[in-house]
Amino acid sequence: MPLPAPAPLPPPAAPPRPPCCHAGGHAAPPTAGARGVWCLVLLALAGDAAWPPCRIDADNETGLCKGQDLLRVPRGLPGGLRSLDLSYNKLREITAGDFAGMTQLRRLDLGYNNISRIAPDAFLSNLLLEHLRLFNNSLHHIPALALQPLVNLRWLDMSNNLYCSAALGSVFGELRRLQVLSLGGPLLRDISRGDFAVLKDTALQKFAIKSASSLRRYEAGAFSWLNTTELWCDMALDESAAALPVMLRDLRGKPLDYLRFRNLFEFTYYTGDADPFAGLAELQITKLVFYRGKFNENLLRLALLNVQRSRVRDLALVAIDFARSPRWNNSGVGAAAPRLDRLLLQDISNPDVLRFDWTFTWLSGVAALSIINVNFNYVPCDAWGEMRNVEALDISSNRLEDGYIYNQRCHYQGVMPKLESFVLASNQLLRLAVVAALTRTWPRLARLDASHNGLGSLQETCQWSPALRWLALHHNRVTAGTFGCLPTTLEYLDLSYSQLDRLDMDYFTRSPRLRELRLSGNKIKFIPSEWRCPRLEVLTVDGNSFGVINRGSFVNMPRLVSLAAGNNPYHCTCDLYLFLEETRRRGRPLLADWPHNWTCYHPEPLLDTAVAAYAPRPLECDVPALVAVAAASTAVAVAACAVLCWKLDAGWYLRATYRLVRAKYGRRRTDTVRRCSYHAFISYSRADADWVRQELLHRLESNTPPYRLCIHERDFTPGRWIIDNIVENIERSAKVIFVLSRSFVDSEWCNYELYFAHQRAVGLGSEDVILVVKEPIDAWGLPRRFARLRKMLGSKTYLEWPHELGRRPFFWLQLRSLLGSPGELGPSAGEEETVVDATT
Repeated sequence: MPLPAPAPLPPPAAPPRPPCCHAGGHAAPPTAGARGVWCLVLLALAGDAAWPPCRIDADNETGLCKGQDLLRVPRGLPGGLRSLDLSYNKLREITAGDFAGMTQLRRLDLGYNNISRIAPDAFLSNLLLEHLRLFNNSLHHIPALALQPLVNLRWLDMSNNLYCSAALGSVFGELRRLQVLSLGGPLLRDISRGDFAVLKDTALQKFAIKSASSLRRYEAGAFSWLNTTELWCDMALDESAAALPVMLRDLRGKPLDYLRFRNLFEFTYYTGDADPFAGLAELQITKLVFYRGKFNENLLRLALLNVQRSRVRDLALVAIDFARSPRWNNSGVGAAAPRLDRLLLQDISNPDVLRFDWTFTWLSGVAALSIINVNFNYVPCDAWGEMRNVEALDISSNRLEDGYIYNQRCHYQGVMPKLESFVLASNQLLRLAVVAALTRTWPRLARLDASHNGLGSLQETCQWSPALRWLALHHNRVTAGTFGCLPTTLEYLDLSYSQLDRLDMDYFTRSPRLRELRLSGNKIKFIPSEWRCPRLEVLTVDGNSFGVINRGSFVNMPRLVSLAAGNNPYHCTCDLYLFLEETRRRGRPLLADWPHNWTCYHPEPLLDTAVAAYAPRPLECDVPALVAVAAASTAVAVAACAVLCWKLDAGWYLRATYRLVRAKYGRRRTDTVRRCSYHAFISYSRADADWVRQELLHRLESNTPPYRLCIHERDFTPGRWIIDNIVENIERSAKVIFVLSRSFVDSEWCNYELYFAHQRAVGLGSEDVILVVKEPIDAWGLPRRFARLRKMLGSKTYLEWPHELGRRPFFWLQLRSLLGSPGELGPSAGEEETVVDATT
């Protein structure tokens, strides 16, 4: 017999008004200061703080008051709120005025409080409310009257409360839009036939019921009123295992598709002889979940036998406590092999569940098998053969090692003929070659996930299944040498977060099908410009160590449409700026993570500046404009130089240089020595010819022994270029005498001779040049083309022809001294010559 429901506790009285607080808020004498402080403290404790301790969004539509230790609903909340979260507080009751005025409220979360009473008119203003959560409170009765105005309610969770009866009043029959309903709690021990009768016309998507730790009584027909596609039963049947077949019979003919049991047997393993799952085959469910609870091999065998006869195609055993039965019932051994689209075994501490019947035959009819965190560390040889129908296999988060997943004594040829997807993530694998050897004979394997292992650190050679197209190796230890072990048939490759610091360009050349490449979170230091991957469409290189990308970085990836490259230490230079500008102009590739985490690292003034804010000067990065400006500047400079050269008689110097070069290098020279045939070459103007012949030649050539002098009108070779005569005779003369006068300055040929003599003086010494000033001349008044003559007159001692007869003997003495002794010119081939090394 069911126990009578306990009398409801009276609602807690409202906190008394402190005697120190009057209507006007003034403190009462005589201790006004002390009582005023206590008044504020008590008001705060009562929840009447002047400001609401909630975060309100900018649109005044969402209020977050979660976890503020509130004792009551804050005052002053915006009336236009659409969502309000008051969970994880210390609310004890909901009064009529708490949500008054919030006419737009759609979502209200009151979970994880201590609410024991809800006023009947608490939600009278919230007619648009669709989502109400009262989970984990202290309600002693289902608040039917308070819920009556909520005709738009779609989602209601009032489970894990303290009411002892799950009987729903007629109010719930009016909530025709209700889709999800959760009720029950730790004091619910009985479920009566008519508890859910009002829901017979309500089409629910989900109905969840929670009972006490051990359900005492289930009355037949209780679930027959339900019209739901999902049923979640959190009830332990340790003391009433016979109730389970009754529940299943009540669900016959219902549109139920999903059935979930939590803690079906919470404290004891089932040891009865009856089949608790009898009737499962008569239901329309396709997905069955057992979450937590105790399972022995006999109970699991019974469950599988009923699943095999049912419409269930998706079976999940999650966090169950599996153990061997003390007495093994071997009747029907090997018969439990249901055909399932998906079987999930997760978070089971005892790996014996995999071969609970001492074989793996129950896995033979599974298409998608997931064995996650089941704590097993090896795969026996016979297990692979029993998984012949598996198309997707997930054995992640276990303790598998290289030598225990691949046994060379096992036969793997043809054992997994249908397998297309294989997940090996989060194990203890170290050798990529072992994974390749295990899977290379599986003809249809296209996807392989071996992430979160220790793969890639060894230099290996691998042979892979030619059907492999998708490979995930993120969170491993990949090096540049790992690329030699990777398959070249891939379309997708993920090497993210694997400590990779360098790429192997040859691999991408050998992988023509690669379309998506993920390299995030590595240590790649540069992007090679010769990176060729013609079919690549998606590339992620964010979170690496390179700082430079430019327009040529991805030019050999013509199909690239998406690029993630943020969180790198970028050098904000023209290369990066021009790359971004071209990307914006072309509209591809799309920068998937722009502009977040794109920051400048260099140069130092731009450190931590957003790349989006980097704006160089107008001409700094505009190459065409920069070239145009440079060309214009060059043209202006050339024009200016031309004008300047014209003003400075540069043409004359150019002609003189041309003639010197032609004279000096236009003929072939057969020796490298300078042969002196004359003591001096005399340069003079035609106007001074008489003085030269009558004075200079007469005095010097009549000397004993005589000086050999060269003058153009006597000693030049007829028929030769004048320039050639000048250059050759100057070179063959030990000295050069310039007879300076006003006529000399006006003579172009004298200027040539002066120029050539000056060029010789640079190489052989300026003491070879003798200046004889016949007439006084103004050095600073000379034309600009006689700059050398001005320099000589300013820096070199010259002889001045005296007009006084008495001073002339001294002039000739000085001149002979400068010319040296005439006997120093030795004979050679009928002439007096002196051989002088031209390099001296």
